[in-house]
Parts: sequence; C-alpha cells; structure tokens
Amino acid sequence: MSPSFDPSPPYQYGPGDTSPSYGTSPSYGTSPSYDTYPWQTPTPPGPPPPRHRTPDHPPLGHHSDLRILRTAYRWQRRVATLTALGYFTLFLILSAAAPGFMSSTVTDGLPAGLLLALIQLPVTWLAIGLYEHTARRYVDPLADRIRKLAEVDAKRETGNRGLRR
Repeated sequence: MSPSFDPSPPYQYGPGDTSPSYGTSPSYGTSPSYDTYPWQTPTPPGPPPPRHRTPDHPPLGHHSDLRILRTAYRWQRRVATLTALGYFTLFLILSAAAPGFMSSTVTDGLPAGLLLALIQLPVTWLAIGLYEHTARRYVDPLADRIRKLAEVDAKRETGNRGLRR
C-alpha cells in the first residue's frame, strides 16, 4: 500500500493555524504586509514630496563664468604650446629646407644652426613664463571667483535644507 499524499504544506501559517486566512497577509514578525489581492482596498498615497524652492540665481554648472574660464585656459595652453612648438618646428624646417643658412657662420666658428639650437632653451623658458603670466593674470582670478561662488552656493543650499526640515 502506498502512503497517502497530503497536499497541505508542512508549515504553519500562524500561531496554531494550519490553513491560510485569505484576504489578509500572514504575519511573519517584522516584515511589512503588502496588498496582493485585487479585492483589497488600496492604501491611500502618502503626501507628495516637498517642492524645492528654485534658487534666485542660476546653478553653478550653467554659469557663464565656467565658459569664460574654459576659454581663458584654452588660450593659455595654446599660447604656451605654440610658442615652444612653433619655434622648434621653425628650427626643424630651417634645418631641412635651408642647410646653407644653417651652416653659415654668425660669428667666429659659431654656425647659425647651433645658435638657433641654443636659443631653444630660452624660448622654452619664455613659453613657461607666458603660461605662468596668463595663469596669474587671467585664469586664476576667474577660478577664484568661481570657487567663491561655489562656496556661497553650498552655504546657501545647506541653509535652505535646514529651513525645509
């Protein structure tokens, strides 16, 4: 003889209850109950999230100072790079295209090519000096102004968050 098959689950649904109570969720300690049946009344939605007050000034990411800073930094890089690389490229072109000029002597035993090669180091220093000058004069003041505006925005945001609570 075969054993009988019992389709009921071996666990209990509640304290001392062996059958599920339909229409309500079984309680399993601290887990929340969820609406799982279409005939249950829907729970009313909670209050809408609080609306944030729009700032009186545009956000920092859309500020025109950032575009100005990017442009100033771009020009700074171009001026310094073109100064150093432009002179080096001129030296290479003269070496390839004008060997007669590069081998001509400027003073006693000093060819023009060697003189132009020795001038490469001061030109590189000039490029570094131009980079530093444009950084101090144009780029750094813009960056400082944007940094101060960002600090003011951050303080304003933390102040507004404190008022909303």
